Amino acid sequence: MRLRMVALPLIVGVATVFAVSAAASRPRPPSWALHGPYSPKIDSSEFVAAVNNRYFPLKPGTRFHYAGLVEATPQTDDMVVLHRTKEILGVRSTVVRDTVSEHGKPLERTFDWYAQDKHGNVWYMGEDSLELEHGRLVRADDSWQSGVNGAKPGIIMRGNPQPGEVYRQEYYPPGGALDQARVLNRTATVKVPYGSFRRVLTTVEWSPVEPQFEQKSYVAGIGEVAEHVTHGGHESFQLVSVTRT
Repeated sequence: MRLRMVALPLIVGVATVFAVSAAASRPRPPSWALHGPYSPKIDSSEFVAAVNNRYFPLKPGTRFHYAGLVEATPQTDDMVVLHRTKEILGVRSTVVRDTVSEHGKPLERTFDWYAQDKHGNVWYMGEDSLELEHGRLVRADDSWQSGVNGAKPGIIMRGNPQPGEVYRQEYYPPGGALDQARVLNRTATVKVPYGSFRRVLTTVEWSPVEPQFEQKSYVAGIGEVAEHVTHGGHESFQLVSVTRT
């Protein structure tokens, strides 16, 4: 689930004060942030047909419904694993449609592409992102595809995530797609509308483009059940329902 905060216009007269306040509240880069060159090697023979990582399973026909708040505004997020694939760098990638809505109207729709290697790592191969502009959804600048204009894939979920591991999730500097993640633990307890869970995997994400810390929770056999910005913004979503067809 790749969520973006929708910018609101500043009120004339308080813009300067707001800007100073926002700058002061922006968190500093974490000590674990990755720097330097990044050149992942993708061998199509090392990939498998299905994405069945226990913390990030993508079975076609599965629908995840999330509800939450961005600032003080209620929003929903609906993620659907489509019966479609897209070949990227010679790798057959699963297509996931993700729609963020407010008051029942789509604000953003993204087609994400994922592929799993033989070690169980789930790679994020790119995204075609659409954002609401003048009443219609148009292609966003941060859309990217691995192998195009210098874009490189990252790992969205490790095959066997261990506390302390750090990895790039995406890499496309021209579009600002530079998310990184760190594994926190695999022993958390989480309660969301969909249920209560133990032995939950938790990670924290960071991007130098949009400086904030976002914690995510994953349950084996289900996938992501919750996410919330812990520093640098006010945003949270929780899993409400999962349906499979």
